[in-house]
Amino acid sequence: MKLLDIGVLSQQSGVSPSTLRYYEEIGLIRSAGRHGLRRQFDAQAVTQLALISLGKMAGFSLQDIKGMFARDGTPKLPRTELHQRADALDEQIRGLRRLRDAMRHVADCPADSHMDCPKFRHLMDFAARTATRRSG
Repeated sequence: MKLLDIGVLSQQSGVSPSTLRYYEEIGLIRSAGRHGLRRQFDAQAVTQLALISLGKMAGFSLQDIKGMFARDGTPKLPRTELHQRADALDEQIRGLRRLRDAMRHVADCPADSHMDCPKFRHLMDFAARTATRRSG
């Protein structure tokens, strides 16, 4: 089995060596040993790092992602949670589209002042409600 030096793994994965060490510290990945002072990883680490990156992009926490690997490092993806996350992303996409459309309207609004534009005022109210929900 060919081992990858931490520097090589970092180059191949785009993940910094310090992040690789952190991931190892919290148990997301495991080094296969050391060559001198440098950590060595098996080729499976490249796949694990890609899955970690994908999980982060989908909004999963590192702790959630850690639970998506079996003890031997193979993926064990929770299908129900993935469906729930996909549904949440769909809702986020719909909200972002509404926001984009409102911003385009406001940018092109013929009103003398944006404060005279009903859509702009609605957008401001939405922003205030959203901020209140996040802080409360």
